[in-house]
Amino acid sequence: MAFKAFKAFNELTDDLPEPVRKAWERSLTSGRAAVGRRTLLRAAALTAGAGTLAACGIPAAPRATGDSTANAAKDLSDSEKEVDFSNWPLYVDTDEKDKEKHGTLDAFTAATGIKVKYNEDVNDNVEFFGKVKPQLAAGQDTGRDLVVLTDWMAARLIRLGWAQKLNPANVTTAITNVEARFRAPDWDPGRLYTYPWAGIQTVVAYNRKATRGKEVTSVSQLLDDPDLKGRVTFLSEMRDSIGMVLLDMGKDPAKFTADDYDAAVARLQKAVDGKQIRRFTGNDYGQELSSGDIAACVAWGGDLIQLRADNPDIEFAIPDKGYLASTDNMLVPAKARHKTNAEKLIDFYYQPKIAAQLVAGIGFVSAVTGMKDELAALAPDSAANPLVVPTPEMAAKAHVFRTLTEGEESDFEQKFSKLIGA
Repeated sequence: MAFKAFKAFNELTDDLPEPVRKAWERSLTSGRAAVGRRTLLRAAALTAGAGTLAACGIPAAPRATGDSTANAAKDLSDSEKEVDFSNWPLYVDTDEKDKEKHGTLDAFTAATGIKVKYNEDVNDNVEFFGKVKPQLAAGQDTGRDLVVLTDWMAARLIRLGWAQKLNPANVTTAITNVEARFRAPDWDPGRLYTYPWAGIQTVVAYNRKATRGKEVTSVSQLLDDPDLKGRVTFLSEMRDSIGMVLLDMGKDPAKFTADDYDAAVARLQKAVDGKQIRRFTGNDYGQELSSGDIAACVAWGGDLIQLRADNPDIEFAIPDKGYLASTDNMLVPAKARHKTNAEKLIDFYYQPKIAAQLVAGIGFVSAVTGMKDELAALAPDSAANPLVVPTPEMAAKAHVFRTLTEGEESDFEQKFSKLIGA
C-alpha cells in the first residue's frame, strides 16, 4: 500500500521540478496538517482516482493557458438550488451533539433556499491538487463549486487559469467587509478570484515549565540562546521557517531577495550545525512542546489554542520584529456548474454575525470587519484571545511571504530541503 501511495503521488507530480515535488511530498508527511487531517496513505486512497479518470478517457494533463475566461461553464444556479463545497476537516462550526449539523451552513440554506453539499475532502493542498488536476487540465467540471485552499495553492490555480473570476455583484458584502489587511495579496490583487475563509498565524511558542520560567520572545533566542540548545524545533514548511528568520534579520518576507533568502538559510544552518535546533517538524511539535521534550519552537496559532487549553504552561509570543500570516481561501474552480450559488455562499460568510459563529466554532482568525463585537457577545473568551482576534498592535506586526516565481520556488525549495535533510 505504501508503495502504491508514493507511486500515485509521483505520477501526479511528475511535471514539477524535483525540489518542488520533494517539498510537496514533505508536506504530505510532515506539513502543517500532516497530523490529524493530512496523511500519505489517505492521499493514496484519494489520488488513486487519477488512474480511474485516465481509464475513462480523460487525457494526460496539458499545460494550462492561464486564460480564466475560457474556463467558465453554463451556470445552473437558477434551476439547481445547490452548491458543492469542499473544505478541510474540522473547519466549520459543528453541533456537538449532531456532527452532521453545521449552524452557519444551515442558516445559509434557510436564508437562500440553496442546499449545501458539504465535503471535508481537502486533506492537503498537494493531495487535493493531484485529485482535481486531471479534470481541470482537461477542461472538465471537478464536481465542486467552491473549495478552500491555502494562499500559495490558490495562487497556483489562478496562474494556471483553473479558477473563475468572481462576479462583484454577487459578493458585495464580502467586498464591503473584508478587512483592509486581507484585501490585496500579491497573488490575487483586489480579491478578484478569492476571499479568505480563515487566517493562520506563525508565532513563537514555549513551555514555561521546560524553560524554568524563562520567557522566549524572539527567533534570535530560538537560534542563539544556550539555555535552549537541543530543545528547539522549527517548521518543515519552508515559507514559515524562512519567513520568521527573515523577519528576525530585519528583512520583509514580502520583498526579500535571493541573497536575503540565502542568508536566512545560512543562519538556520549554523543553528543546525551547532545542535541548537533539534529538528524540523510538522504538527508533531505540539506533543513535544506540551510534554516539555522541547522547550520552544516556531508554531501555528491555531494549534496553540488547543495546546494551551490542555496545558497552562504553554505560552506564545509575538516577536517585536513581527510574525508570518497566511490564509486559507474560498475559490470557485473552473467549469463549476453553480458559480452564482457559490458566490452567494462566499458573501454569506462575510456577515459579521455569521463570521462570529464560524470563528467561535473553529478558533481561527477571521477576515471580516465587525466580527469582533459579534464574537464578544457570542464567545467572550474567544474574542479576548489575540490568537483568534489579533489586537491592532499584533495585526500591525503581521507579514506575508511573497509569491515565488517557478524558478525561485525550485531553487529555494532545493536549498531548504538540503537544510532540513529532506
